Amino acid sequence: MALLDGTGWHGKVFSDGWTTSSGGDAPVTEPATGDELARAGSADAADVDRAVASAAAAQTAWAATNFEERAAVLRAVGRIFEEQADHLRDWIVRETGGIPPKADLELHVAAQECFEAAALTSAPLGEIIPSAQPRLSLVRRRPVGVVGVISPFNFPLILSIRSVAPALALGNAVVLKPDPRTSVTGGLMIARAFEEAGLPSGLLHVLPGGVEAGQALVEHPGVRVISFTGSTAAGRKVGEAAGRLLKRAHLELGGNSALVVLDDADLDLAVSAGAFGSFMHQGQICMTTGRHLVHESVADEYVGRLVEHAQALPVGDPFREQVALGPLIDAGQRDRVHSLVTASVESGAKVLAGGEYDELFYRPTVLDGVTGDTPAYAQEVFGPVAPVLRFADLEHAAALANGTEYGLSLGILTRDVMKAYELAERIPSGIVHINDQTVGDEAVAPFGGVGASGTGSRFGGAAANVEAFTETQWLTLQAAITPYPF
Repeated sequence: MALLDGTGWHGKVFSDGWTTSSGGDAPVTEPATGDELARAGSADAADVDRAVASAAAAQTAWAATNFEERAAVLRAVGRIFEEQADHLRDWIVRETGGIPPKADLELHVAAQECFEAAALTSAPLGEIIPSAQPRLSLVRRRPVGVVGVISPFNFPLILSIRSVAPALALGNAVVLKPDPRTSVTGGLMIARAFEEAGLPSGLLHVLPGGVEAGQALVEHPGVRVISFTGSTAAGRKVGEAAGRLLKRAHLELGGNSALVVLDDADLDLAVSAGAFGSFMHQGQICMTTGRHLVHESVADEYVGRLVEHAQALPVGDPFREQVALGPLIDAGQRDRVHSLVTASVESGAKVLAGGEYDELFYRPTVLDGVTGDTPAYAQEVFGPVAPVLRFADLEHAAALANGTEYGLSLGILTRDVMKAYELAERIPSGIVHINDQTVGDEAVAPFGGVGASGTGSRFGGAAANVEAFTETQWLTLQAAITPYPF
């Protein structure tokens, strides 16, 4: 039977099995049509409290479980994502509004996250260090206990599993709160996969819910680490609360990433890369190319070709049509995108393509005549909008790229790789791609930003995951008790 067939999970949360939540339930809506696909549980603070208590009770035995058994569970989940891809793809397309290739990417990366996490279970988690005393002195990594994960709507499967899988692999229990707009693909799908893979009860709790559930999870004294992916505004609140409670918060937040097109770049390839960077998944990606910085000698041609690309991209229902862009997630997001475009025009920018919408379907938009104060350039849009700003030389390009509070991803396009490297050295960014656009993610790579984009690379890759989901302990051993003069 396909993973999400049957109704046992409908209207429920996953907490020691499929249970009815104190907060009731809520519809799972398809943004392209407004149709109700299913219902999911809607957790409140009481649900969080029960889940954390259960997770804490189950965690100790899990941490002591043979690493091969933990690895087997993670590998089994990865295989489920691979083997049931055709079935799960439809859910991702319909619930998130993403096109099928985007869904395929989510499933591929999710499987890889599980396989990489399985390898973590047998990774060395300590070292022997010297001691001035006649004893064995060790530094080792220990599970933190209960990890709270809060994930967003845009790439919900990846942005949940990239914390859930390594946290479980390293011996922790997890309470996951996915965005209620993507309860299934950001949470309940993961719960079903781990259920099928044989994860012992109590170790993973999936509680879709709103602000109340999120706040309860962040502030619960039984949760030692919070892994949060979302907006910078929300992330600041999470970080403030966690800091007050002396718990760690790993924050992967917003971005306004620049794509720098130098004068020697191949414009055919550059424009294609720029269009992908701005319009992939309707621009609803933290790494989206939010600023096109183009050398003034090639800017007019670049803009003209980018307009042609934007006008040629079909927009529609990705489940029923072959399109390049699907719908934005909801009306609130659409209205925010359009307000930024409208404000940009009022401030002097020119709409050369797009700037229009039908229901939740927003046309890919190109803005020219942009300045550093243009709203759709200065702010993170989280929509399919490509503002273009010209630069005169590398000094100017570096200054423009640095003219933001964000520091997530940077792309530089040129035939002179060393020139690009030298430019990148002058622009703080968690991620740099030379001769690629700004959107990219791999399970083996550390991921995160600086400045208002978050607290650095806290996700992805063995080193980042071990740092994120374990505590450091100093342990000494000696044959006899040390004599003291007291």
